[in-house]
Amino acid sequence: MEETGDPYTWKDLTGWKSYRMLRPGRGMYYDVKRRLPWYWSDIKDGFTYRTFAATVRMYFVNLLPALAFQLDMSRNTNGYFGINEALFASALAAVVFSTLGAQPLTIVGITGLISLFNYTIYHIAEKQHIADLYPEFIAWVSIWAAITHWIASFGNLCDYMRFITDFSSNAFGMYVGIIYMIKGVEETIDQFNSSTATAGFMSVVVALCYWATVYALEMLPVTIIFTPAIRKLLADYAYPIATIFWTGFVHINGPLKRANILKLPVTRAFYPTEPRGWLVHFWTLPVKWVFVALPIGILMTLLFYYDHNVSSLTAQAKHFPLKKPAGFHWDFFLLGCTSFIAGILGLPLPNGLVPQAPVHTDSLTEYKDKLNITHEDDHGESVERRRKDIVAEHVVEQRLSHFIMGLGIIGTMTGPLLVVLHTMPRCLFAGVFFVVGWGSIEGNGITKKILFLCSEKRFVDPAEPLLGVQKKNIILFISLQILGVGFSVAISQTIGAIGFPVIIIALIPLRWVLMPRMFTRRELAAMDALTADADVVLASLGGKPEMPEVRLERERGGLRDVDGEEAAGSSSGVSEEGKEELRKRDVEGDNEGQRIAKRGDRDLYTRA
Repeated sequence: MEETGDPYTWKDLTGWKSYRMLRPGRGMYYDVKRRLPWYWSDIKDGFTYRTFAATVRMYFVNLLPALAFQLDMSRNTNGYFGINEALFASALAAVVFSTLGAQPLTIVGITGLISLFNYTIYHIAEKQHIADLYPEFIAWVSIWAAITHWIASFGNLCDYMRFITDFSSNAFGMYVGIIYMIKGVEETIDQFNSSTATAGFMSVVVALCYWATVYALEMLPVTIIFTPAIRKLLADYAYPIATIFWTGFVHINGPLKRANILKLPVTRAFYPTEPRGWLVHFWTLPVKWVFVALPIGILMTLLFYYDHNVSSLTAQAKHFPLKKPAGFHWDFFLLGCTSFIAGILGLPLPNGLVPQAPVHTDSLTEYKDKLNITHEDDHGESVERRRKDIVAEHVVEQRLSHFIMGLGIIGTMTGPLLVVLHTMPRCLFAGVFFVVGWGSIEGNGITKKILFLCSEKRFVDPAEPLLGVQKKNIILFISLQILGVGFSVAISQTIGAIGFPVIIIALIPLRWVLMPRMFTRRELAAMDALTADADVVLASLGGKPEMPEVRLERERGGLRDVDGEEAAGSSSGVSEEGKEELRKRDVEGDNEGQRIAKRGDRDLYTRA
């Protein structure tokens, strides 16, 4: 930040200037100012094969989950949200954010959480006997959410996302993954409820086989099967290959076709699912319910504040070599605009997609397979060891893939392509839930720590930073994460599901206030780190924050080692010069620990 001379920083701010809400619009102004000079580059840099491959991949990765969530919402809202609503909302978000957004790499669309939010509100409306007012009520929830989005944007409140670390983002990713897996199971169960037992069993087979096909194809780049070009080609087109194959599979003449597996329901091209106009008559809602919608709109803003911004952070995470600046405040303002438009049109509100956004960046990343040759002495003989290393060379940072994907989704709303969609089996979307959900679970930091605890230590890499942390402290760390995930999943299965964003957001102050008092600085450096730590990303949030454990130990008069004993600032007779040298070494050790911890982070979300 200081090197680039960026004026938008928290450094040295005192008095009223340190209160960002008293400087409205400043974050948005600098977001646009930073990104605007790159706009032409965002376009011309997109004319590459990598952009084409990413466009095809993200069309399927965005479209299929959106349709899966549409089935879930339709089933739980008495058919109010249909396929055209899901397609329209995804296309609206893609076009707006690809052309106007400061972070075009962040994929915006329909998420499982907004599906959960929408049908929970519908169930509340049913209990209050106002189900017939649901369209107007959900429109007002969206309008209030849009207004509070704009207030948060002008008040620079996105600055506090600079405090997001892997502790909370991993917990959120795990929560999303579990919810998706639950939705996949619910979709397969519904096949038995809505069809014959034979069709139900065939649906389970297709769903699991679809999951296995996509997973196997996307795992190819980390293997040594075939050549690098073939591995990357199959991984790039894993979704279309699996989708086309398993859609055709259920149409094979004979027992498969006679099983009559349920297909995706469609409606008229470019028309709402229900017999209504696109504009919701929100002004007809009684005043009482307009104000009841206000607190629910605030809860939706809390959900989007965390969900969308974490999506942006993970799309620009530390393992991606990004060069262009980010813009959180401006994009959150745009999210308010799309929320308003979607609300009055009767669409599910789009926002950042946690699994898909980093997959988009990964699709645009040029990876290089490098042969690592080492020589080791084995019983007096020199033995050559070969290992494949995957190195991220650069990211094709551009707007075209997101924009063309949006145009493709608009094209999907046409009659001929809706007929094609109608041939797709519904069970395939259960497989989509499994693919996306498992991707968020398998590569999650919580899962990795659990596997580390279960590993035989003699086979663990000696450079693994977790080896320097006591086992009981690792268990305590992940237990706090699992507790937050567990509470969120539990409340999501009740009528109070709209309150789950509060639990997830509460993990941020837990990490910054309580955990530095529970763990030493070196333990936290080994177990946790900022989700995004690049200066070009954090510039939008006021710069890189000082970790609380560092500040706390400085206030105590010294920096501490992993056992909690004072390594500097003690009364052991060490001179002030010696203390300062020890502090420098301690900080350098922590930096090295974090660098080691970042190794292998590339696969955190890439298998989503």
